[in-house]
Amino acid sequence: MLHQVFIISDGTGRTAEQALKAALTQYEASEVEIHICPNIRTKSQVTKIVSEVYNIKGLIVHTVVSKKLRDIILEQGRLHDVETIDIMGPLLAQLSHHFSNSPSEEPGIYHELNKSYFQRIEALEYTFRHDDGQKIEELKKAEIVLLGVSRTFKTPVSIYLAHKGWLVANIPIILGIKLPETLFSLPPERVFCLTTYPNRLVQLRKVRDKHLGGATGEYATMPHIKRELSYALNLFRKQPKWSMIDVTNKPIEEISSEILSVLRNSLKDEYKQNHIT
Repeated sequence: MLHQVFIISDGTGRTAEQALKAALTQYEASEVEIHICPNIRTKSQVTKIVSEVYNIKGLIVHTVVSKKLRDIILEQGRLHDVETIDIMGPLLAQLSHHFSNSPSEEPGIYHELNKSYFQRIEALEYTFRHDDGQKIEELKKAEIVLLGVSRTFKTPVSIYLAHKGWLVANIPIILGIKLPETLFSLPPERVFCLTTYPNRLVQLRKVRDKHLGGATGEYATMPHIKRELSYALNLFRKQPKWSMIDVTNKPIEEISSEILSVLRNSLKDEYKQNHIT
């Protein structure tokens, strides 16, 4: 398998290429093609490269001095589910810490050094705290909110996206129970409604019912499931700006990719509206 690695640099890219080739000597069995993207200075340039890397399932290595541009690479990588490796940022942070006359006055240095790591930890903590409708009062902080009846993969998708650094909350749709009012004040592009077909949901719930010793009542019966899905669809259709994602027979990665695709398109539309002259 040929692996594609893109180097983003605000200079020639030579530093990153040398570092990458040195590291690749430890992976002689892997076939790697290196693409160098030099003199990258703008968000539009970064977005174009990240989109290309996303389409071929590649990896990004970057040596960018500008903190603003490094943040853009991290943001776009997260939005496209593309792994990014920052070579220059940690080095600059460590040097700033070492050469500072008053290092105690630089409390953000260590956090900046591990920005991506801390972002993922914060996202995971938030997602676990807001699983299955918990802490609704903190819903406004969520970057992504998932809605759906039981067994529509809300929790596993939430955790997958949290590992990518997204603050995710999920809310169960329960027959006859109204959705929290806070939900309707959120930007609609953040809300995703997970749906599936009754036959598939019956199969999934029967597995759970068996695991629980058949103690779930009508939870796994077709009539109950049809009522639940109908109730959920009626709620979703009242909010046409919310996005509906069919999760039937899809892996978690594919569901997450669809959600991120909707977010990317929403951001593009927002950018166009803000730059209409």
